[in-house]
Amino acid sequence: MSATLISVEKGIQTAGVGKFQYRLFVIFGLVWLADAMQVLSIGFSAPSIAKTFGITMPQALSTGTLFFIGMLIGAFVFGRLADRIGRRPVLMMAVVIDACAGVASAFAPDLAWLLVLRFITGIGVGGTLPVDYTMMAEFLPSNKRGRWLVLLESFWAVGTICLAVLSLIAVSWGDDAWRLIFFVTGIPALIGVVLRFYIPESPLFLNRSGKSREARDVLQRVANVNGSLVQIPALQPEKQEHKSVFALFSLELRRRSIGLLLAWALISIAYYGVFVYLPIQLSSSGFGFMRGQEFLVVLALVQLPGFALSAYGVERWGRKPTLIGFLLLSAFGCLLYSLGTSTAVVVGSTLLMSFSLLGVWGALYAFTPEVYPTSLRASGMGMAGAVARFGGLFAPAIIAPIMTTHFTLSLFVLSAMLVAGAVSIWSVDVESRNRVLD
Repeated sequence: MSATLISVEKGIQTAGVGKFQYRLFVIFGLVWLADAMQVLSIGFSAPSIAKTFGITMPQALSTGTLFFIGMLIGAFVFGRLADRIGRRPVLMMAVVIDACAGVASAFAPDLAWLLVLRFITGIGVGGTLPVDYTMMAEFLPSNKRGRWLVLLESFWAVGTICLAVLSLIAVSWGDDAWRLIFFVTGIPALIGVVLRFYIPESPLFLNRSGKSREARDVLQRVANVNGSLVQIPALQPEKQEHKSVFALFSLELRRRSIGLLLAWALISIAYYGVFVYLPIQLSSSGFGFMRGQEFLVVLALVQLPGFALSAYGVERWGRKPTLIGFLLLSAFGCLLYSLGTSTAVVVGSTLLMSFSLLGVWGALYAFTPEVYPTSLRASGMGMAGAVARFGGLFAPAIIAPIMTTHFTLSLFVLSAMLVAGAVSIWSVDVESRNRVLD
């Protein structure tokens, strides 16, 4: 009888990839699109917030600071919860907070309420990150997982384009432009709340929680939705104890955790340096178009082939080689800015950075959940997301002062961070291409 038992990975392969995974892809992608709009809306909403409440721009931008702090907390807390009580309930909690607080932000009566609501929205947005990617990874076979996870990240580019168009429309709302922006950016998440009721619990989590029969039923549902007539055999039970978050730094996982988390921090600081503070500096030097919505659309369109190449690379060359290649290309793109201040150099360098640095993010989101066991997968993603938010919060103190006084030096600093990120990825002690999730 025991000879008929199969692993969850074999069950996922038997169920196949089809309509079920495409539905997951759209549902998770819709919320990821909304999250991209929420994050990027900070700069577009701040001027009208300042006018509405009669405050300075730095005070208006504090809505973004609290949003990032909320994301940091949400990523860590919801990642841990997903490993303790299950992916599905945490998935629902995170997106409900994201959607409700996001839409409610549009109706904030005063600045205090707006700050509170943006903080709560950040918690929800941060919480969706570790759970969405963990969940998606656990419904895909090892030979196709990387490509799908990278392409899921491409919804960030779609969200960028949507926000640029929305910002152009919101201009006609005058001082209340931020209300329209926050309301519309919450709508995809609201739709996601309804759609996520149809997502079952992860079969990997169920099987590791001693619920092999329920895990098998989920896999049978996947097969049925995919149009397969196969019957999923009974699964090999795998009981696994809950682990402390400190287990991420156990002897077995310490090297990969340190390498990955360092890479997340360095890449995050470089990302905000390139796409937030560099455009501010260049716009003051006569390149004002770099902060316009039209140029934002161009940057997002360039990101799409970057995601496509990254999706191809993680399966063809592996996760680590793809990440290292894109990081070194990004470092080279940073140094190109130092060649001059002509429009061709500035635009060319920015387009290269958008192509390569978003390719980095796509591969990084695919790589990270694969290197941790099921009992720590969401925790590892949550920790990575929290570290990335630290990077965003520290970027103003690290990059902005250097860029203001020593522009060329700041380019070398950003480039060095990206090279250091490549070294950090190289130090990770596992390559996860075709790796069965354990």
